[in-house]
Amino acid sequence: MEKRITVSRDGEPCYDIVFEKDFSRLAQELRTLGYEGRKLCIVTDSQVGPLYGGQVKEELEKEGMQTELYTFSAGEENKNLDTVRSLYTFLIEKHFDRKDCLIALGGGVTGDLTGFAAATYLRGIDFVQIPTTLLAQVDSSIGGKTGVDFDGYKNMVGAFHMPRLVYMNLSTLATLEARQFYSGFAEAMKSALIADARYYEWLIANMYEICDREPDTLAELVRRSCEIKRKIVENDPEEKGERALLNLGHTIGHAIERAKDFSLTHGECVALGCVAAAFISWKKELLPMEEYYEIRDMFVPFNLPISVDELDPQHILSLTKSDKKMENGQIRFILLQKIGKAVIDRSVTDEQILAAVDEINFTEEDAHE
Repeated sequence: MEKRITVSRDGEPCYDIVFEKDFSRLAQELRTLGYEGRKLCIVTDSQVGPLYGGQVKEELEKEGMQTELYTFSAGEENKNLDTVRSLYTFLIEKHFDRKDCLIALGGGVTGDLTGFAAATYLRGIDFVQIPTTLLAQVDSSIGGKTGVDFDGYKNMVGAFHMPRLVYMNLSTLATLEARQFYSGFAEAMKSALIADARYYEWLIANMYEICDREPDTLAELVRRSCEIKRKIVENDPEEKGERALLNLGHTIGHAIERAKDFSLTHGECVALGCVAAAFISWKKELLPMEEYYEIRDMFVPFNLPISVDELDPQHILSLTKSDKKMENGQIRFILLQKIGKAVIDRSVTDEQILAAVDEINFTEEDAHE
């Protein structure tokens, strides 16, 4: 397997995604980027910090790099401006300047928050992504989208700020709790649904190896997902068009996430959102009925939900209206024409959204039928 993918911007190399089995080459990668003699701040959370924070710090310090470690409390509820403020204070007190660098060590919450802090501290300093979850490795660490939640609204405050490097230690996937592992798989499935039917077929064919976390299979899964995202973000780095396709499942998914007070993982909500989007696609006669049911059922072997208890459809609808993907009062919805082919649709009606929410809604009446 290729150990490196280069992401370009405007035809010029922007940063590399590096695939490794440990942290041993991290210092060398940072030295190549010119960070010798610069201060580095590893930003991590209270779950990942005890696992890998000390290890990464030691790896860098034995190569003579000056390293600080900042840890915040784990959880989506801490992906907010208060945590960013606390990080700013830490950086100021430690005298970080414009030539220094932040290192995001963890999952999507850590990557998004660290990237946003890097984009805004001293009007922008460098940062590096070290994603340790499957979700971050296949999706959120790539493409330079950063941000935090605001009063419960998902990623409402943010900036585009490209990392200087994405360093993936694929062995970190072995320590992921099962629910987080399958949460990340939802984003891999999304990648296949929007852009690559052959990858979708590969995911299904390798179902058992994926669930068993067979290392070579996971390495291939991560690499193929990264390739899909690389192509899309290179064509549309700031989501003015094609990049919106990566939001398949996210409009209704984000609404469910908020309605359920983040008790479901991001990937679980994306899976539900993908089922809802595929349902709308079928009802709009874009997607054959058989493909809708196949898409829906293929989340099940990967321990992802295709229905959820007691949603209030009107509440979900109102939450979709505050989504970032609104344009002139109209939602930019991502629908499917077939497995491997997504389209942007601005004509989805409130009635179609309500019908889709009903489709994934499991109520007490359903239980008694």
